Amino acid sequence: MRRAAKIAAGALKTAGEIIVPGVSTKKLDSHIKKYITSRGAAPSFFGYNNFPANACISVNDEVIHGIPREDRIIKEGDIVKIDVGAKFNGYHGDCANTFYCGDPENMDPEIKKLIETAKRSFFEGIKMASAGNRIGDIGEAVQKCVESNGFSIVREYIGHAVGRKLHEKPDIPHYVEPGKGKGTRLGANMVIAVEPMVNAGGKEVKVHDDKWTVKTVDGSLSAHYENTVLIKKNGCEILTVAE
Repeated sequence: MRRAAKIAAGALKTAGEIIVPGVSTKKLDSHIKKYITSRGAAPSFFGYNNFPANACISVNDEVIHGIPREDRIIKEGDIVKIDVGAKFNGYHGDCANTFYCGDPENMDPEIKKLIETAKRSFFEGIKMASAGNRIGDIGEAVQKCVESNGFSIVREYIGHAVGRKLHEKPDIPHYVEPGKGKGTRLGANMVIAVEPMVNAGGKEVKVHDDKWTVKTVDGSLSAHYENTVLIKKNGCEILTVAE
């Protein structure tokens, strides 16, 4: 799993480095496939529930599960979410990040805050990712960070355990519903993916006509940040770190 996670992280990092105005999401997807396969792994997403691409690439108000296309051209000022999975020797690694297309110095402060909040909420969440804590402790920390910054957390799509299957139980919500408890207790050597999806506007989302792409209902921007995490007796370890 460590190897799968490193490959996924490397593919994500290098794809982010080639985001420039005029590049298509299909080109990014092709780069990701080449990177993963050149290291003896396979893209986890290709064919998963009939998904037709190697990575999910979602732009602006697209939250997750965007299908890469030749005619989807990235423009200056776009925010691009790339979600990558790699399968190596029967195990998966899964990670995502949000990239800005253009000079960061010219980024709108609210867009910068949105992207930074999605990332920060992940790190706030995994402070609670330790054996003996509960899944809801992670979700509570993520939700508090997101909402205290004036944003909303997506409910319909959540994190998950990772292993021989890309998505395994238990589910890892990024919020806590009052009165429903905090769920399963975390144990050492569990491996989970924590992946806050943060909307600048309302939390409501909808699925596009292509049956995959998830968008914000109100057209607001959305940011996504994810890593595969190993639970330890004291704390956790992020596995999706690029070589």
